[in-house]
Amino acid sequence: MSLLGLTGLFLAGLVAGFLNTLAGGGSLLTLPALMLLGLPADVANGTNRLAIVAQSAAGVAAFHRAEQLPVAAVPGMLLPAGLGTLLGAITASQVPAAVLEGVLLATLTAMAVVLAFAPRAAAPEPGAEEPHTLAERPFGWLGLFLAGCYGGFIQAGVGFVLLWVLGGMLRYDLVRGNALKAVCTTVFGLLSLGVFVVAGQVAWLPAIVLAGGTTLGATLSVRFALRAPGSIRWIVLGTVVAAVVAAWLR
Repeated sequence: MSLLGLTGLFLAGLVAGFLNTLAGGGSLLTLPALMLLGLPADVANGTNRLAIVAQSAAGVAAFHRAEQLPVAAVPGMLLPAGLGTLLGAITASQVPAAVLEGVLLATLTAMAVVLAFAPRAAAPEPGAEEPHTLAERPFGWLGLFLAGCYGGFIQAGVGFVLLWVLGGMLRYDLVRGNALKAVCTTVFGLLSLGVFVVAGQVAWLPAIVLAGGTTLGATLSVRFALRAPGSIRWIVLGTVVAAVVAAWLR
């Protein structure tokens, strides 16, 4: 692998880490970048998981330092997210990926419409209302479980699904919702990374380079979110629309 190729991979990771921490869809950049280096699709998918873990952990740490991570809500969310991830990974070989891709496309399209025309239904403004607990909103538990299933199965775009659950169902604003999303994607990433490591489908040099880029991107993303929280909705909307267009074109 050339120095130029690895530099391009780092820069792709930087952009992806920034976008993933505020919205999602960063794998639309990193997976093609890995395959351009000559990695097969399955190895690229496994290699990408280290970057997901790195950026998510960096985001969690940065949000926690800024006191924007609702720590008390974390333990209850880990159970449905973790169970869903395991179920998704186990059934991945039995369910056609096209089925879940169709569900994701419909979810993204609905999310784009809501963000554009009824943003408060997708997530409240910071400090506008208190979020609901999982005990108050049982559908939030189900939503996290289903997001975990999707994350364990295919991962790409799961950040959007999580924001829909955390903002739309549990009523976390986009700053705290992104903080909790980072916790969930760390769980998804760790569980799936272990599977790919055991299968021998991780190329470690590009994985480490990509993880370095996504970590830096995630750190810069949190700083931006804290300074300009009102801009997050537009970034999410733009990223969702781009993901929908990319899915339709494909």
